[in-house]
Amino acid sequence: MQIREFQISDYAQVKALWRTGGLIIGRSDSQRGLRQKLERDADLFLVAQENNRIVGVVMGCWDGRRGWINRLAVAPDQQGKGLGSLLVTEVEKRLKAKGCEKVNLLIEATNSGVQEFYETLGYTRDDLIFMEKWLVQDAPPRDSSLRSE
Repeated sequence: MQIREFQISDYAQVKALWRTGGLIIGRSDSQRGLRQKLERDADLFLVAQENNRIVGVVMGCWDGRRGWINRLAVAPDQQGKGLGSLLVTEVEKRLKAKGCEKVNLLIEATNSGVQEFYETLGYTRDDLIFMEKWLVQDAPPRDSSLRSE
């Protein structure tokens, strides 16, 4: 098992893994959006690879003040083996090296079952109201058909 930084050539495998994990593919999850992500903090976008197959992925972000964990997914046949914890711990280590003191994450209501996983890693729930505004109106809507039913 190798943990390495995401490369744009990994896009198809990572997108398929997100779909398998029931994650919603959003507007910013396009190849163009991920290229922009790589320009900012590529060292926080990690994949776990085994035998040329990507079996785990985590996207971390750093805004200079707070760290974020986004888009954690592990292949179903690899779940329960500690891979998700390993990926989160590696991103946390890299965030801490940047001076990050606090890491946030958001869980979509359709994926609420992962809350217990994050609690085992020391994350706690904070009741907030999440709001958003798209600055680009002509972007395609996120693909809600990718939700896991």
